[in-house]
Amino acid sequence: MSTRELPGRGERVADWFDGRLGIHTLGRKYLRKVFPDHWSFLLGEICLYSFVVLILTGVYLTLFFHPSMNEVTYHGTYVPLNGVRMSEAYASTLDISFDVRGGLLMRQVHHWAALVFVAGMLTHMMRHFFTGSFRKPREVNWVFGWSLLLLALFEGLFGYSLPDDLLSGTGMRFVNGALLSVPVVGTYLSMFLFGGEYPGHDIVARFYSLHILVIPGIMAALVVAHLILVVYHKHTQFAGPGRTERNVVGTPFMPVYLAKAGGFFFLVFGALALMAAVASINPVWSYGPYRADQVSTGAQPDWYLGFAEGLVRIMPGWEITLWGHTLVLGVLIPIVVFPLLLVLIGVYPFLEARVTGDKGEHHLLDRPRNRPVRTGIGAAWISLYLVLLAGGGNDIVATRLHLSINTVTWAIRIAVFVVPVAVFVVTRRICLGLQLRDRERVLHGRETGVIKRLPHGEYVEVHEPLSQAELHTLTAHQRPGELVRHEPRGNPR
Repeated sequence: MSTRELPGRGERVADWFDGRLGIHTLGRKYLRKVFPDHWSFLLGEICLYSFVVLILTGVYLTLFFHPSMNEVTYHGTYVPLNGVRMSEAYASTLDISFDVRGGLLMRQVHHWAALVFVAGMLTHMMRHFFTGSFRKPREVNWVFGWSLLLLALFEGLFGYSLPDDLLSGTGMRFVNGALLSVPVVGTYLSMFLFGGEYPGHDIVARFYSLHILVIPGIMAALVVAHLILVVYHKHTQFAGPGRTERNVVGTPFMPVYLAKAGGFFFLVFGALALMAAVASINPVWSYGPYRADQVSTGAQPDWYLGFAEGLVRIMPGWEITLWGHTLVLGVLIPIVVFPLLLVLIGVYPFLEARVTGDKGEHHLLDRPRNRPVRTGIGAAWISLYLVLLAGGGNDIVATRLHLSINTVTWAIRIAVFVVPVAVFVVTRRICLGLQLRDRERVLHGRETGVIKRLPHGEYVEVHEPLSQAELHTLTAHQRPGELVRHEPRGNPR
């Protein structure tokens, strides 16, 4: 007579949770989910891991930072500022940098992670844009990612404003000027935000609440929703043998992909820590505490907001008076154009679907060359961004190149209108040329560089036929709507 072995404690606990939460069914369904293996998919992971690093380092910094604009006299390790009147926020930032063990490293890891986070998101979205992975059914997920990018821009603005140093104060002066340019209600908006006449006494505390609580909470919710939709819709993949709109070819989440993802997290964390250890960023002690009657020379925002400042710097100082109100167009127009440039990214999936009439689901990615108009639009947007980024540092560009700042400013003003159009045309032509090259490779094979003489004396180059996998990659795509030429009936080619 055999006796049945009683289940162990771990098995009983697992059975208890499975009976109430159904974790066994969920695990069996999702832990074996297949993920495609391509280097470009790591861009999204860089964003996620940088966000995790931001949360971890941010929690550490909140233990020592005092978000108050009450004035104190500094007596600390940094001797050059001893006896100087400053806000508690700035004094606590100095204490974190010089007196808290590991504080300066944490500050720099936090700041570098923020820069990498925004850079990763922008690159990640551009990868999705150029390959068309935003199409049905992923339009909502695109909007989630776009919202994360938009929130990250303001989260970064609020973050580097917290130390209350002269550099961040110069940025706050820019924000105040933008608010004051809003017709009719600009003064009220400024008074509400700053808690009184600029610079007020509440801005650091208010930005602190937004920076550590409100915006991170919204971003965390969006990240979770973004990942849930990624799992629900399954991953997109590049065309290839065995890959269709109905399957995914790759490695399972457990254990292969999880092991890779875990190792990549520590690589990202290590890279951020190395950058923070060897490259100084935002040395607030060099700028000094903020005073409303001073401006930091050569002040530049973080790179992701440089294009917003570039819009203001290259805009002529136009003003008009209507019905007793002065409109500062030199600031008002840029703060209207700034969100429009971002909104264009957010609504593009819906615009493309409407213009092309594409209502089908897409799980295979496009090669950018096969969508020349979309690729041209993306390249034009990037070129405009880079031109405006140069405009945000027109004083630095003029100094480094030994040019007049007026010359640089006028060159950028002209480039804003000329460069995107030229980039669009050139990019589209390059894509069409690459399509023709692919067509030749499909028809005639790969050039080998071997010259052969025919019996009648003619010299020809030997072509090597492409493999079936290469042929599949080059031909497995639909012709873009903008390139289809509709022939009249009864006139076959």
